[in-house]
Amino acid sequence: MTSNRHFDINATQVWAKLHQHQRATRHLLMRDLFAADVQRFQHFSLELDGLLLDYSKNRITERTLALLFELAQVADLSGWMQQLRQGSRINVSENRAVLHTALRLPASEQLCLDGRDVVPEIQAVLSRMQRFSEQIRCGEWQGFTGEPIRDVVNLGIGGSDLGPLLVKEALAPYAQSNLNVHFVSNVDGQHLAQTLQGLNPATTLFIIASKSFTTPETLLNAQAARQWFLQAGSTADIAQHFVAVSTNLAAVKAFGIDPAYMFGFWDWVGGRYSVWSAIGLPVMLAVGAEHFRAFLQGAYAMDQHFFRAPFAANMPVLLALIGIWYNTFYRAHTHAIMPYDHGLRRLPAYIQQLDMESNGKRVGRYGELLDFDTGPIIWGEEGANSQHAFFQLLHQGTRLVPCDFIIPMNSHYPLGEQHQVLVANCLAQTEALMRGKSEAEVMQELAALSGEQLDMLLPHKLFPGNQPSNTLALSKVTPYTLGMLLALYEHKVFVQGIIWGINSFDQWGVEYGKQLARRILPELSTASAAACKHDSSTNGLIRFFREQQHDGYQ
Repeated sequence: MTSNRHFDINATQVWAKLHQHQRATRHLLMRDLFAADVQRFQHFSLELDGLLLDYSKNRITERTLALLFELAQVADLSGWMQQLRQGSRINVSENRAVLHTALRLPASEQLCLDGRDVVPEIQAVLSRMQRFSEQIRCGEWQGFTGEPIRDVVNLGIGGSDLGPLLVKEALAPYAQSNLNVHFVSNVDGQHLAQTLQGLNPATTLFIIASKSFTTPETLLNAQAARQWFLQAGSTADIAQHFVAVSTNLAAVKAFGIDPAYMFGFWDWVGGRYSVWSAIGLPVMLAVGAEHFRAFLQGAYAMDQHFFRAPFAANMPVLLALIGIWYNTFYRAHTHAIMPYDHGLRRLPAYIQQLDMESNGKRVGRYGELLDFDTGPIIWGEEGANSQHAFFQLLHQGTRLVPCDFIIPMNSHYPLGEQHQVLVANCLAQTEALMRGKSEAEVMQELAALSGEQLDMLLPHKLFPGNQPSNTLALSKVTPYTLGMLLALYEHKVFVQGIIWGINSFDQWGVEYGKQLARRILPELSTASAAACKHDSSTNGLIRFFREQQHDGYQ
């Protein structure tokens, strides 16, 4: 097991070999690789339960992959995968196990942590979630006027919002029509205010999603929602309209929530990995327990594939290694995510947190400063909309931007030829990014022009191509395939963190700004400018805020 605190992955022979290989192959054109191997797609693609990964449109050869697999072996990826699977405390800075994969284990499995099987506990929470969701969905749970719940508002932020919001939107075709599920994360008051417009307190249920029940943004929104509710109901009615996903029993009770409707989870579940836990309660309310369990089953299927498949046939491992190839050895600093499905429009934001909060680290897992690039900047937008926004830069800009295209082969909303057009656009973009357009092809296109007209237009019509992409094609966006897809990205992030030698499961960088915010908050309402002990910029901005507030500036 490679756990030596002095082990430097970038000092290994294979690391040097990969740099040499990158320099030797960086001028290869993918269109030439396809011409040389008519079966390149078959050689560089993989299918699992209705999910196809096509990684053929990458600047890679068999030699590239062989070196990357060697890198994974040198980093003892298999050993770390086993530690993840069995619940070792691989979150070293917080001395915690990392067991989000346990959340999707079947009831028949066993997984012991500190001598206790955690599977029965997980299943007990799932059963409580199911009973509660069935009460809400069938109208048995009633508000203070005796009417059934019609609107559910989830109050959370970060992992308590991004995951369930994405899954709820992606699985909208499976949702119950007479129950609307909303999400509020932003501490900006307009988010909550606009969400509550038109809602009836008597038929609205709030879920306060905060493990500690102290998350400032969530608690501010929860208190504001409480005040809104109390304009119509009484404090005695709060228990019928507020539930919690938390572990802080005392704070939940003090808020007025019935402890019987506090749904807990564990410190071995990180926020950005928590949609599979009680944090997924709004998803279960929206789509029902059967579909939520199918979502877990899809993730479990990807877990089994990840833990069992050899590296050369392992989707998460392949995606991770190819990502390292570009990010670390090509120094491509960004990675774009383009889902060609309206229901997956929040997928880029979800993966952004998953990846950047996990692997946005400058030190190794034991505190050593790293001198190579780790996590990429993740960004993206949905489907055809993105083509009319930033694809100009992808096709003719100066930067190398690896891309993931996600596309379902079948639509829940087959209106005319719209889905075929969507698929055609997706596939065309991957081909255009790979092939480019040569000078000879442009000359043929502009055969009617000559002289200055041709000289002027020719360079603008050239496409360098050779821009890499992966395509993830789903048979259809279902609870099962969505579970597979999200688990795939979780494992990809894990593999990259292991090879870079970082701890992907803490997020200390998130905390510093919060600490400073607690210092600044009282200063915004303090009369004396002398109370501000910051840099001149921050002091000046605080004074400007005070002035505008005093002047009643709108």
